Amino acid sequence: MTTVSMYAPQGFVAVPPVAYEVHDWVPRFPEMYSRAEIERQTGTYESTVTPAIAQWSPRLDSETIANVEEAALALREFDLHSLTVFGAADPALAPMSAILLRTESASSSQIENLTTSAKQLALAEIDEGKKHNALTVVGNVRALEAALRLSDKLDTASILAMHTELLSRQEGLEHEAGRFRTELVWIGNRDNAGPRKASFIAPQHLLIPDAIDDIVAFARRPDVPALVQVAVAHAQFETIHPFVDGSGRTGRALAQAMLRNKRLSTHTTVPLSAGLLVDVETYFDALTQYRAGDAGPIVRRFADAARYAAVTGRELVDNLANELEASKHALAGIRSDSAAWKVLPRLVGQPVVNTRYLVGALGLSDMTVVRALDVLSDREILTERTGFTRNRVWEHRGILSVLDAYAARIRRTV
Repeated sequence: MTTVSMYAPQGFVAVPPVAYEVHDWVPRFPEMYSRAEIERQTGTYESTVTPAIAQWSPRLDSETIANVEEAALALREFDLHSLTVFGAADPALAPMSAILLRTESASSSQIENLTTSAKQLALAEIDEGKKHNALTVVGNVRALEAALRLSDKLDTASILAMHTELLSRQEGLEHEAGRFRTELVWIGNRDNAGPRKASFIAPQHLLIPDAIDDIVAFARRPDVPALVQVAVAHAQFETIHPFVDGSGRTGRALAQAMLRNKRLSTHTTVPLSAGLLVDVETYFDALTQYRAGDAGPIVRRFADAARYAAVTGRELVDNLANELEASKHALAGIRSDSAAWKVLPRLVGQPVVNTRYLVGALGLSDMTVVRALDVLSDREILTERTGFTRNRVWEHRGILSVLDAYAARIRRTV
């Protein structure tokens, strides 16, 4: 049950701080490092021990309560706006969800300095792009899809499934996909000789399973304000850092699963990571303050990110809807049973296409798809981008421009 503290400073949300335990470290491959570095990295270090939060009940002041309630309402209104714009029966709603999910994946990846363009990501989705970052972000797309698909469960198996989708497409780390780490990880020490002098040392790997079970129990509780629950579960997950790679992206996928589970977003994917991306420094600082015993900063950061996502997400939906409407006008006079009309809504979620993709997605014959692409090209809705006579690729430049403008808007505020 949420209560209001009469004693805590304004905005302070007390949470059990992390503890530490002392261990010894000796560089595992001393021949790879200088004698001075070996000496610096030999000795004791303190790794984090996360407290249990399954039974934690937040004490929130009135301002924080109002803040999270307003932000949660903004998310629900954005979700309903998306449904209103496209309608439950509109075939463009599923592609709209797809492009919002892809936008969220790209922003989440950018927090980890994995940057790609809307075009490169769309190309990677149809096996036409070869850019490493784009292929890595596709893994994040699959992880988010798994998060939403498994959102009713919120269990350890679901978290591992998200991570499997994420890392199974990341070259060189496929063997780590879907498994908790079995080694120590740390942040803030560029030299891999050891963890000493690192800014953050994650818990020992043997502590991970119980710590994740504790998060799952907390995430399932019905008596905590939803956005507070999402923010704290995410901060706890990042503190556990359960994977060798991909903990941040999986933690943000978990946040999306919780938003869906708590019914803050039921029809579309909220671009929450875009809201975090606009000020990464305060996001990371809030995680540090959470570990010190104050959940207030991460709760406020998530509330701010939710409002940003709702406002900018609404604009993105409207701009994409406008592009779709303009394309419909361009198709005026084409028979309603033409395959071009079936292709059109797909372009919202996949603005770069080839015949192979459309044949698989729509179940049409090769010849029917080719005729549809000819119509869409003649009406200047699609542009063929390769200039080849075979293995051609078409793009909807208006939709790509909308997506690029959204990404640029986020980058301008970083």
